[in-house]
Amino acid sequence: MALSKQDDTANVVLSGEEPKDGLPCLIPPVQRKTYTGRTLNEKEMEKLTGDQTLVSDFKQMKLEKEAQKNWDLFYKRNTTNFFKDRHWTTREFEELKVCLEFEAQKLVLLEAGCGVGNFIFPLLEEDLNIFVYACDFSTRAVEFVKEHSLYCTERCSAFQCDLTKDDLRGNVPVGSVDVATLIFVLSAIHPDKMQQALDNIYRVLKPGGIILFRDYGLYDHAMMRFKAGNKLGENFYVRQDGTRSYFFSKELLADLFRVVGFESVTNEYVLRETVNKKEGLCVPRVFLQSKFRRPDQLQGS
Repeated sequence: MALSKQDDTANVVLSGEEPKDGLPCLIPPVQRKTYTGRTLNEKEMEKLTGDQTLVSDFKQMKLEKEAQKNWDLFYKRNTTNFFKDRHWTTREFEELKVCLEFEAQKLVLLEAGCGVGNFIFPLLEEDLNIFVYACDFSTRAVEFVKEHSLYCTERCSAFQCDLTKDDLRGNVPVGSVDVATLIFVLSAIHPDKMQQALDNIYRVLKPGGIILFRDYGLYDHAMMRFKAGNKLGENFYVRQDGTRSYFFSKELLADLFRVVGFESVTNEYVLRETVNKKEGLCVPRVFLQSKFRRPDQLQGS
């Protein structure tokens, strides 16, 4: 699915997955991958430049302290009903198809930020020859994973983990993971702690192992919807329920991974536009979809 630098508007596909932002999917949206992000109009630029007031330091400290509680409450309210199962992942990320092509090859997968299993259970349902380590910040989310009918310890190990401080090596053997996923996860972590989360994953990846990444991109519609009083920092906002979201530029994302030691394989914006002609509503979505690789040469533990 990679694009050439000469044609950054190719690979038009359909995608129906929705991240956590409550925005409706009105019709199946067309998406395209591009090396350049979304350009704001004058009104949108005025809105962003006019919103410079940040949430108080006291409230920001409270949000950080209560981050796990806020996610537990989110899953208490929504149980397993909020997110759609992500059946699009094997189409978008060919690394997840290897077990279909080579019967003897077993894939060891880490889903960092598994939620209630919307990513892993479609894979397990396809009976892929994989073993999945699945962790989440929310204890309640992990409980839902373990209660799923497809969960079995022979194929999956689910555990609670704060990626920014809990060492993954307590549950995942060093250098054992072929593919790790960060799908709408890193954006929920405070920017000051993102590097710790990536360091943590780096340690359990095999040399040559891949991280598959998809998350909010800069100027996504969800970012533009935030009203005054929700801004925590540059491109960083808090929702009404206390959960937080960061919106990435591809340059910042590449730097985050590079500092940890990863090599960039692909790093592209995904632009989607959902239109409701009857209501006169256009919803421009911006995501980043990327792959980063741990080098073959071991670079510390």
